[in-house]
Amino acid sequence: MYLYHQEKHPMAGKVMRIKREAQHFQYPDFGGSEFYVEDWWDRLMNESWMNCMGNMACEAYATRSAIEDLPLDNEVVYGKVGMFGSIVHVSELEEIKDKPKV
Repeated sequence: MYLYHQEKHPMAGKVMRIKREAQHFQYPDFGGSEFYVEDWWDRLMNESWMNCMGNMACEAYATRSAIEDLPLDNEVVYGKVGMFGSIVHVSELEEIKDKPKV
């Protein structure tokens, strides 16, 4: 079993914003979108995203990491933009500062 992160991501269960400059070849409005963070990828799948051959989210992230020159480490979280699941590097996320608190 592979587990790089022992603890949940601090923003697990919360909504973050994907930085405006972030690109995704499958989603034209990816940058600036709200992103619901589920948890670190390795905690959810018990392995690094680099070992998940055949998984669509991993393959999309591998392509994005090459195109966008994202770090090749395990500092990635899985979450959703709307109903679509994606892997996002933590450097692509920011807190939502302009959202009213309820």
